[in-house]
Formats: sequence, C-alpha cells, structure tokens
Amino acid sequence: MIHIAIPYFSGTGHAKRLAELVSQGVTRGGATATLIDVATIQPADWDVLAGVDAVIFGAPTHMGSVAGAFKKFMDDSSDIWFDRRWANKLAGGFTTGVSHGGDKLNSLSQLCLFAAQHGMIWVGQDEIGAPVIKENVGINTSGIWLGLGATDSADKTRLIDAGDAETAQRFGARIADAAMRWS
Repeated sequence: MIHIAIPYFSGTGHAKRLAELVSQGVTRGGATATLIDVATIQPADWDVLAGVDAVIFGAPTHMGSVAGAFKKFMDDSSDIWFDRRWANKLAGGFTTGVSHGGDKLNSLSQLCLFAAQHGMIWVGQDEIGAPVIKENVGINTSGIWLGLGATDSADKTRLIDAGDAETAQRFGARIADAAMRWS
C-alpha cells in the first residue's frame, strides 16, 4: 500500500482544511495518508516522513512566502537533508491565501526548491479548468501548474470553496497515482 504524508501548517484553519481535502484525494486515489501538523511535530512524525512513499507539503502564503512556522519545519529538516533520507521520494505542494493570486506561486516555488534540495521528485498540478474545458468550472481557477494554489473562502464554515476543494482532491489523487507508478 502506498503511504503519503502531508505535513502542513495552518494559522487560521484554511490550510488545514486544504490538507484534509488533499488527504481525501490521496485516499480516493487508492493510497493512505497521514496528516502532520508541523506546529506540533513529534519525533514519531519524523519517523512517518522517513517511511512514506511521497510527501505533500502545505502552508499558507503569508507576506509572499510560506508561513514562518512551515519555514521552521523546513529548517528543522537539515539533518534529514544531510543524510539524504528523503531522496527519491515523490513530493508535491499546496498553498492557500486570501487573494486569488497573492504570490502563491512564490510559496510553491519555495516548496519545490525545498524538495529539490532533499533530492525529491516534484509532481505538479495537471488539472485544466474552465474556460478551456467548459465542464471544469471552478477547477484550478488560479491556473497554477507548479502545485495546488487555493483561495481562502470568505465562508468560515467551509474555509475552501467547492471548486478549490475538488481541485485539492484531484491533486491528492494525482500524487497517489504518481506514487503508485513510481514505486
């Protein structure tokens, strides 16, 4: 069975909800997923990260880059980097922010570079939204291909709008499919 870890940071709940949706997609894709909140990461969580087939990193975009708590997680992985423990694992990433654009691409670039430094193999977004594919209304509305970019919903009961929620699930399923092919 393919196992995927989703380490994330969420300040207001939006990135956590996005992580849950990506996790549902991983399951939909036939793999298992473990969510890891990097704000409360424990030694056992680092062990999970060492044993999985793929890792999907997630953080909100704050002030043009990943939130500081996620950057701390990145910095804390330096021993793993030195020992090449994540080398050749698949990786992907997601971010969310209040603006439709909001410099999310910079956050995804930061996550992609982080994965590259670890020797990981990056998997991006492949969903084509409307208007190109008319029936894909709400899918990948940001048009970001490097990873998953979602917009915070003003509806605090949902946190993520329906189109971005479906895009997140498709992204999780894509990573699961890639991990099955890679393994």
